[in-house]
Amino acid sequence: MNTVDISKTSLIFLRISIGIIYIWFGLLKFFHGYSPAEDLAINTISRLTTNLIPENISIILLAIWECSVGLFLILGIWRKQMLGILMVHMICTFTPLFFFPDLSFKIVPYGFTLVGQYIMKNIVIIGAAWVLWQEK
Repeated sequence: MNTVDISKTSLIFLRISIGIIYIWFGLLKFFHGYSPAEDLAINTISRLTTNLIPENISIILLAIWECSVGLFLILGIWRKQMLGILMVHMICTFTPLFFFPDLSFKIVPYGFTLVGQYIMKNIVIIGAAWVLWQEK
């Protein structure tokens, strides 16, 4: 396997960039109606937990989760643990493709709606997190 040298500054910038995205998207979820992903997130969490968590609680828990991951990434604290938690979150973000295909696709499996595109962009975050995971 080939390796590439990446500057420490580049890795820090990448980590902080992901942290900012997580905090930004998380903060929006604290305020009803501000996040364009609010309904999708609530419906997905309801399906994943078989409605065990009330909707108003689930979105706040998700907001706390996202803001916490973002903050810890920005601060560089518990990097590997936060990247692990980030990966669990990222895996969960793909479940609407299966739970709500009518919201995710115009033409299954390649013709995405805006929601489907919003979900698929997370592949970039996964790739960036993988690069950060390799950091020593």
